Amino acid sequence: MTDIVVEKLKLLPDSPGVYIMKDAQGTIIYVGKAIVLKNRVRQYFQHNKNHSPKVRAMVSHIADFEFIMTHSEVEALILECNLIKKHRPHYNISLKDDKSYPYVKVTVNEEYPRVFMTRRILKDGARYFGPYTDVTALHRSLSLLRKLFPLRTCRQLQKRPCLEYHIRRCLAPCAGKVTPEDYDVMVRSVLLFLEGRTEQIEKELRTRMEQAAEAFHFETAARLRDQLLAVRKVAEKQNIVTGSGDQDAIGLARSDLGVCIELFFVRGGKLLGRDHFLLDGSEEESDSAVLTAFLQQYYHRATFVPREILLPVAIDASESELLTSWLVEKKGGGKILLHTPQRGTKRDLVVMANGNAEKFLNDEATRREQSDAQTLGAVRELGEYLGLPKPPRRMECFDISHIQGSETVASMVVFEDGRPKKSDYRRFKIESTEGKPDDFLSMREVTTRRYVGLPEEELPDLIVIDGGKGQLSSALSIIRGQAHHLTVPVVGLAKQFELVFKENEEEPVVLPRHSQALYLIERIRDEAHRFAITYHRSLRRKRNLVSVIDHIDGIGPKRRQALFQAFGTLAKIKSAGVEELAAVPGMNRAAAEAVWRFFAAQEEFRGRK
Repeated sequence: MTDIVVEKLKLLPDSPGVYIMKDAQGTIIYVGKAIVLKNRVRQYFQHNKNHSPKVRAMVSHIADFEFIMTHSEVEALILECNLIKKHRPHYNISLKDDKSYPYVKVTVNEEYPRVFMTRRILKDGARYFGPYTDVTALHRSLSLLRKLFPLRTCRQLQKRPCLEYHIRRCLAPCAGKVTPEDYDVMVRSVLLFLEGRTEQIEKELRTRMEQAAEAFHFETAARLRDQLLAVRKVAEKQNIVTGSGDQDAIGLARSDLGVCIELFFVRGGKLLGRDHFLLDGSEEESDSAVLTAFLQQYYHRATFVPREILLPVAIDASESELLTSWLVEKKGGGKILLHTPQRGTKRDLVVMANGNAEKFLNDEATRREQSDAQTLGAVRELGEYLGLPKPPRRMECFDISHIQGSETVASMVVFEDGRPKKSDYRRFKIESTEGKPDDFLSMREVTTRRYVGLPEEELPDLIVIDGGKGQLSSALSIIRGQAHHLTVPVVGLAKQFELVFKENEEEPVVLPRHSQALYLIERIRDEAHRFAITYHRSLRRKRNLVSVIDHIDGIGPKRRQALFQAFGTLAKIKSAGVEELAAVPGMNRAAAEAVWRFFAAQEEFRGRK
């Protein structure tokens, strides 16, 4: 215990608040709340054998701490949640990637609200729903919503109806095609849909449909009928699991991967969906402590709090009372129950959530095993088939791309531990063979530029040349010639059948057809080819675009560059008027007229043909 800690322990107050533990580097390693700061913080530094290994490890790293007093325990709880989310301390239980979860935003603060996905919650008067972990399912839900309820999607109201109106994806409030009252009714239906209250939507749609039919507004009635049928179809997929009410049922499972929380959403007695969450730093914590941390962090950022939360195990009584008070305050009143059911339908729901959490962990373990087989396992396997002294954890692969010798380029892609490392990719514009196709000379140039003078610590474990014996020999003449210090294994990959040619060996190595080593070498080859082709196409496209402008009198490299910076594409330059062209920096009216006349003459010539 440092002198700073000893002195600060004497200053701790008898009030609720939050304490912040720091290590010798000043990094925040733990954040906690306390009813009485003096009692809670001092417990850490007492010689107590009841401390868990995790707490003992944390205390051994504490070099300093700070505390913030609050007026109440609820304030301390809220502050603790904010600090954990901001600093993500090493010894706190924390939801993984909590900043990345998306929400659905309904801009009820606007005159004609919109519905879209967002990852930021702002205090702007809008309604937010979420968070959601399954982004694909969220996109499907939003797509369905836009078909059912064609709200506007534009950020700013346009002056006239756009394409969305003509394909019946928007009611064009910008042009007065829908009254504010009718639009508000549709927004209300969207909010009910997102809340899972489809029965109420059905009732309202049926009433409006009948009213429209009685008034002989048959087109409106038909549109409302289609919406009603679609909502009914959605409702049919929802299972009735409890009698009524809104509930969240929580399941928990553990494995070597950590702790998984499964969350079932029950709205109006119907199971609407689920989400799962992995928690860091929870391996040595009790189920009760894990659930407490999850409830704090999840509902701190959740946009809806149900009246009942079903738990798989009971949590500490004092924590339960505090969380209940906080959730009631967050909900804005009413009654909230944290309940651990022992029998009946609610217990069955929690058991089902536990089973889903366990299945997710099992599926994740299988997925990671498969991923390991395709990456590190494939690397080890490839090293064995090629007879390498060690597994090729870093591999560099080269490919050449050109069309009859023009715009010759080379690519170098890097794989580490069986995965692409795109930050280390390199591309080369070959100069020695411009105008004549010579892959061997190109390969000598690129290997010279890459390996001559390269420090030994930056060398890969394996160099792969996309090509047969010829390209391999060209590369070896440099790698074993000018770069004398290089003893890195080098192999050539034939264009067909994925035959691997080794140095000084006549017969190629034939990798087993369904081996992970073969799949890995194919991925490397395909990635090198893709990267080279992409670069080659960009150079060719740039050359072709520039060549057209080069035929215009008075347009040199600087004006050509200015035109592309101003307009972006050749098509926009062609369609620009003289005044627009003359307004580009570096251009004058004479040059602008020359450009305009050039493209006008081209169009006239095409018209005659």
